Amino acid sequence: MKHILTLFLYLSFGFISLFGKDFKSVSTVDQTREQISKLPTDDIWWTVYGEDMGWNFKNLHRMFPTANIYREGQVRSLDYNLSDAISEYKVATPDGEISFKDFLYSNHSTTMGIVILHKGKIVFEEYPRMEPYEKPIYWSVTKVFVSTVLAILEDRGFVDVSRPIDYYLPALGKSDYAGVKIRNILDMASGVDCPDEYDDRDACYYQFAASIGDAYWDDDSPDNPYTFFANLKTGTAKPQGESFVYSGANTFVIGWLIEEITGMPFQDVLTKEIWRNIGAEGDASMLAPRYGVPVTDGGLLARLRDVARFGLLFTPSYSVVTSRKIISDRHLNLILEGGNPDLLRNTRYGGWVSNDIKHNVYQWDSVFKNNDMYKGGWGGQGLLVNPEHDLVTVYTGYFKKDQSEVRLLGILRTILDELYGVAE
Repeated sequence: MKHILTLFLYLSFGFISLFGKDFKSVSTVDQTREQISKLPTDDIWWTVYGEDMGWNFKNLHRMFPTANIYREGQVRSLDYNLSDAISEYKVATPDGEISFKDFLYSNHSTTMGIVILHKGKIVFEEYPRMEPYEKPIYWSVTKVFVSTVLAILEDRGFVDVSRPIDYYLPALGKSDYAGVKIRNILDMASGVDCPDEYDDRDACYYQFAASIGDAYWDDDSPDNPYTFFANLKTGTAKPQGESFVYSGANTFVIGWLIEEITGMPFQDVLTKEIWRNIGAEGDASMLAPRYGVPVTDGGLLARLRDVARFGLLFTPSYSVVTSRKIISDRHLNLILEGGNPDLLRNTRYGGWVSNDIKHNVYQWDSVFKNNDMYKGGWGGQGLLVNPEHDLVTVYTGYFKKDQSEVRLLGILRTILDELYGVAE
């Protein structure tokens, strides 16, 4: 009987190997050692561009500490309804028109992976430069996970975003954040003069980033991001609520607020409120390089399909991945219609405004006139959701050394609007 069972198991696994995709290891021991040896010793790790950047983006768990975000229960499967129309859509490149799929695999693209869902089913999925099980970093796409968790707490009456942040975080009472309304921090309109700045190591944002291990740290750098912000005296660039000024500092403060309200580290709140409730395929994690403090403004590591499951929460097909409605109608309506268009009109820096954009809101970079909700990541990542058309797209990538890659967002929006742009 024992030999029969052994033979059955052998044949079963052989069947899987023959007819299913076999597991592929993405990095040898020697390659991992070589890649890590290339990291700069006098600068931050992400200053390495090209294919080495792509490797680093997929392998941060080998290089730095991370904080776990846990899945739970049965995996909620995502069915397929693959679309040849997406795959074959003609895309203009410097070498002429080619199909969208060929473009992704071409030298014009640095996309590592992409998943597109329509009505809760996968209509397009490709992994040109990664394996499906890998968990790359999503950089600033992480920010909408933070704002979503806060909105859940807001729905329960645990926080009033019209109040100043120091009402809930008295430690900020003598800082530049004192008196700044939470809503303005959510909308990147805090007025605090701490914009994203990675060129000047003495800049406010760089100093904050160094304190959490997301920029180069030395003995002169701040050691604790919480005390850094509690003592922040960098000044006010513009009155709060007047102008959009992008800064991960705002996101960190919102993450701190969540920790204060719940009494838990942010990654545990994300586990409790979202990750264990969406039938995820795998645990996720947050980059936490110094003292276990998560990089809430850009440190999410997760499978693409699991980030797509998060995106589904904002669509009519949320029930594919969860048995209860996690994103309230109030919050979704606020994202689509409740932003302040004057913030982008008064932005401190260019490049954020177009005639096609309605507003930014709650850490989403852009809500377009066709109700595309977009959040981008610094290194070629993106989450694009359209509730009206029941669409979710997640992608990740990296920069070439000369940054000559063709960016994906405009191409995607054109394809999806043409193929799915009429609400059914």
